[in-house]
Amino acid sequence: MQQSDCMGPGGWSLLAPRAQSGGRSPVLDLRRREFISLLGGAVLTSPLALRQAAHAAPPGRSVTIGVITPLSFPALEGLRRGFRELGYVEGRNLHLEYRWAEGSTDRYFSIAQELVRLGVDAIVTWGTPATMGAQQATATLPIVMGAVGDPLAAQLRVSNVSRPGGNVTGFSSLANELEVKRLQVLKELLPKLQRLAVLSNAANPAIGVGAGALQQGARSSGVTIEIVQLQGNDFDKAFAELRQTRPDAVLVLADPVLLDHARDILAFISAQRLIGMYAYRDFVQLGGLLSYGTNYHELFRRAAGYVDRILNGANPGDLPIQQADRFELVINLKTAKELNLEVPGTVLALVDEVIE
Repeated sequence: MQQSDCMGPGGWSLLAPRAQSGGRSPVLDLRRREFISLLGGAVLTSPLALRQAAHAAPPGRSVTIGVITPLSFPALEGLRRGFRELGYVEGRNLHLEYRWAEGSTDRYFSIAQELVRLGVDAIVTWGTPATMGAQQATATLPIVMGAVGDPLAAQLRVSNVSRPGGNVTGFSSLANELEVKRLQVLKELLPKLQRLAVLSNAANPAIGVGAGALQQGARSSGVTIEIVQLQGNDFDKAFAELRQTRPDAVLVLADPVLLDHARDILAFISAQRLIGMYAYRDFVQLGGLLSYGTNYHELFRRAAGYVDRILNGANPGDLPIQQADRFELVINLKTAKELNLEVPGTVLALVDEVIE
């Protein structure tokens, strides 16, 4: 659908994270300025542009890349596409060695060690816990973060975003900053929103940053936030707490483990007839109401370009950590109808994809 410069309550713009003029979110504008100054004007580029700049070609030998994620993530197709665009052919000069943590953050270190012993040429990670596990397993093997929330605030061993140093570089999904935007979209959808329950994962060290920013944003918009933390995999307890809060809506924070249990979360929210906002489009495709977040497919596509540069001699510590620059708002109108919810035209005008 066509996008328009739609201003919400207080003058904020729902289009703030996108590369458009006018009405940007102060939070995201600040983050953009930080990234721009730290990068020294570095331009966000596609894998193809990175190859042209480096004048590289796929290594003459076959390479093996380890991939660590909590689950089989659909956006990993972006990684495979990026490698194909760069001349890699799986089974010929590229082998992707996948390892899934299957919802257990304790496994990241051991599976990273397994990949190191296997002799992979580099490791690609998704999420802060996966990256931390890989860092604990090796200080020399290149690690490319396909997507992490905030590499500086999440206790990852990086010096700064312009020159992270060491063996780690990659991409930030801006997940923490986008939690505030999700609140703003919810407020536009539900002007009378007063009580918002927030489901988070206590085991993810990056989530606290997003939850803190969300608390600040809620105070300025007159919304009361109730944080419900998932402890381990005890969803029954988390759902019981959500039920007790009696919220007007539920926001599920960006976290791979929560995505891994999307069907369970959606079943609970549907049974309670709650309004749900999510960080991943996968929830909406499974029947959730709406999501606003990073285009992870594109981030992982760009991550392939970084792996390629490293395989051709670049030092990962010299490659700047880049931020996401493509975001999408997805809504399920069938779910809205089931909830007897009338979606304002101001929200529909900003939707990138409608599921009916």
